[in-house]
Amino acid sequence: MLSCPPLRTQQFACCSAVHEGGFLGEIRIMALILNILSPRRLGRLIANTRVRHHSSLTTELINNMDKKATWDRFYTENSKATNFKNFEWFFGFDAIREFILPMLHSQHNSDALHVLDMGCGTSALGPCIYRYSPWPVQVTCADISAIAVRLMQEHTETKGLQPQNTSSKLDFLELDCTHLHRHFGSESLDLILDKGTIDALLRSREGGAKASQVLKQCLKVLRDSGSLLQFSDEDPDARMLWLEKEGQELGRMVADVGVQEVGELRGVTYYCYQVTAHPVAQ
Repeated sequence: MLSCPPLRTQQFACCSAVHEGGFLGEIRIMALILNILSPRRLGRLIANTRVRHHSSLTTELINNMDKKATWDRFYTENSKATNFKNFEWFFGFDAIREFILPMLHSQHNSDALHVLDMGCGTSALGPCIYRYSPWPVQVTCADISAIAVRLMQEHTETKGLQPQNTSSKLDFLELDCTHLHRHFGSESLDLILDKGTIDALLRSREGGAKASQVLKQCLKVLRDSGSLLQFSDEDPDARMLWLEKEGQELGRMVADVGVQEVGELRGVTYYCYQVTAHPVAQ
């Protein structure tokens, strides 16, 4: 069973490319779109974002973050940049490494833990777990966009990334996460990380049903007492109700749902929602 240590409330350091001052205008647009829940945040981001030449992409992103074509277009345009940079939703690995690594330690046994970074995009989260975990892990970074997957494969090969534990493995996979069970099968994953994927679906015009399907797929592929960690800025009053509603099967809860505050970045509080699958009845 994955043991969830208390999350420390902290002021995040601006450690990832998304928080640097010189990142591309397209990336700023994505930060804007992902954070549309708060009108205050939206207004502040609009004031600091250059949206000339990108109005059609912006409109597409607002309405269609649940569509594969939208993300292929986004990553294709951003792949034109001279220097590759990981794009991090909310925050990067450094902000939560002291939370994720102890979780892996608590579950460590002779077999490698299978960790899925769901909707990885071009985040460095999965590769950092592979690189820094002293315990053997099999990290799969999955995304619906073949462009994002290719960019990450090329970037990882170029960097020659090496794991701290020589038994660890890292792979990248083009996958629609509404079909997790079709690819992984039942009870095959120990830990699923969601940093912005379900948020993007819930904030799309037609993404609500897909968000529900993704959560149910996660519960199918998690091993007994395995966990989905969902990082979000959505208030617990709203997200907890949604998770508890969707975490039912035939009127019975099939998972435990909890929340802890992760920390604050630039006046915005982030949370970790932990959804732990109940053991399958024998």
